[in-house]
Amino acid sequence: MHKSRFRLVAGIDEVGRGPLAGPVVAAAVILPEPCLIEGLADSKRLSESRRIKLDQQIRDEAVAYAVAEASVEEIDSLNILHASMLAMQRAAQQLTPQPQLALVDGNRCPQLAFPARAIVKGDQTEACISAASILAKVYRDALMCDLHLQYPEFGFDKHKGYPTRQHLCALREQGALPIHRRSFSPVRSVCEESGA
Repeated sequence: MHKSRFRLVAGIDEVGRGPLAGPVVAAAVILPEPCLIEGLADSKRLSESRRIKLDQQIRDEAVAYAVAEASVEEIDSLNILHASMLAMQRAAQQLTPQPQLALVDGNRCPQLAFPARAIVKGDQTEACISAASILAKVYRDALMCDLHLQYPEFGFDKHKGYPTRQHLCALREQGALPIHRRSFSPVRSVCEESGA
C-alpha cells in the first residue's frame, strides 16, 4: 500500500497524551501535491513562533484539514490511549474531501472509514503527519493559554499541563481543577489526600 498510488493522503497526529490537565488534541491534514510548504518537521522540534507561522501556512494551503479533541472526562473514562484514538478518528471524519489513505503517527491506527498505516516517528518523515502535529500543537497550546487566564496560579501558559515542578506544586497547594485528569496518578493522589 504505497502512498504514491493515492492522490489524497491524510496525515494524522495527536498531542497532549502526557499532560495532567486539558484535552488530548488531534489533527488530520491533506497536503497538496507537490507541497511547497518549507520547514515541516515534528512540532516539538520547532520554535513556537515557527509553529505559528507554519500553522497559518498549512491552513491556507492544505487541501483539507481538521482539528478535534477528546475531553478530560473521556480521557478519564476510556484511558488516554483510547481517548487519543477517538480524537484522531474525529479529526479524520471531518475531512472534506475524505482521503484515500491515512498515515498515522505512532504504532497503531484509529478505526477509520478508509485505509490507514501507522508510522513510528512519522512526524519526522512524512510532511502530512508533520503538518498535523503542528496544527494539533498550536491549537492545544492556545487552549492551555486560555485556561491560564481562568487559573493563573497554575501557570498553564508555561507548561501546558505537563507535570513540571511548578505544576505539581500548584496541584498540591491548590488542589485539582475540573480540567485535571483524575485517572493520572499525580492528580489521583492529590484528590485522595484531600478527599476530593
